[in-house]
Amino acid sequence: MIYRQLIDGFSRLTLGNSTVDSVIADEGRVGFRRYRKLRSRTRMLNREFNACGTSLENLYDVYLEHHSPVTLPVALISQIQRSGGSLLSQLFDGHPELHAHPYELKTGYPKKYLWPKIDLNDRPEHWFEVLFEDNVIKDFREGYKKGPKYDTTFPFVFLPALQRKLFMQSIDSSKAATLRNIFDAYMTSYFSAWLNNQNRSGKKKFITAFTPRLTMMKDNMESFFSVYPDGRLISIVRDPRNWFPSACRHKIKKQKYQDITSALMQWRKSARAMLRDKERYGDRVCIIRFEDLINMTESVMRYLAVFLGIDFDRVLLEPTFNKSPIKANTSFKLEHPGIMTSTLSRYKTLGKEELDIIDTVTRESYQAVLEKAVAL
Repeated sequence: MIYRQLIDGFSRLTLGNSTVDSVIADEGRVGFRRYRKLRSRTRMLNREFNACGTSLENLYDVYLEHHSPVTLPVALISQIQRSGGSLLSQLFDGHPELHAHPYELKTGYPKKYLWPKIDLNDRPEHWFEVLFEDNVIKDFREGYKKGPKYDTTFPFVFLPALQRKLFMQSIDSSKAATLRNIFDAYMTSYFSAWLNNQNRSGKKKFITAFTPRLTMMKDNMESFFSVYPDGRLISIVRDPRNWFPSACRHKIKKQKYQDITSALMQWRKSARAMLRDKERYGDRVCIIRFEDLINMTESVMRYLAVFLGIDFDRVLLEPTFNKSPIKANTSFKLEHPGIMTSTLSRYKTLGKEELDIIDTVTRESYQAVLEKAVAL
């Protein structure tokens, strides 16, 4: 009882060790000093934790002051789903001369496959609301994961509030409100608010980003190249005999592509859009074969490095998410991380009647696109 009172009294009065030594017996001194040390540490931690709001504001201030503007053109990857867009996006991930958007670019509004219409007379707050990609909130809270069957979750440290602050600051510092300035402000805010981005540094030349179906509407591509006249478009054509089995099995798109004729009409629309874009935008457009991307990965990536004016780097040969190896986005059985050659034999799951329908609906368009695709 007396020992407890002494501890409380001396702790409140912060008496020195010499006083403690003269009052407390030898066997009590060690315990008393340990108590004082732990209590002091507890106070320090409480002060720090209670100041977390201030620390967050300090973090915002640091990033607001020291972020680097991202004013690069976009190299857009786009075609119908299940054609290798995710794979190519993940092959670009980690290249020191690229800002690689980590998943699908979802600045489209009101749907991701519609290029956002920005009214220059509108408020900057509304511009940000239109462009903001809602999925970053979930990915920050839960980590990035491709889907329920995938066993790997990747940390994704992203602060939406910081992104908004950075966007507004970038807009305020712009000389004039142009569409390019608005998109530059958005990209600056996105890559600056992604705090655990492992590829932040380096002299960058392009932003790479994947959005499926964006090319399938003529207006989308007119808007894209009006904002990014220095941009690039990469479209991947996949053999429809291998595309359809993947598309009709994909859980999210199953209803869209369940009917074979309807699905193939969508594939044909995507193929014809590639021909239209290549004819209109010329050397800014590159068409590659999915089969080449799988079978001749290094040759394709060396070609695309030249297309984008970047150095070839071995990181272009392994699909990654924020520099960590990642498994393929497949409708079939999951395999090891990397490139799946089994994607080239999906046609074996189809019957003769289905193969005949595919040939009838797609033969002409497929051959026309192959003539415009990169020959390796």
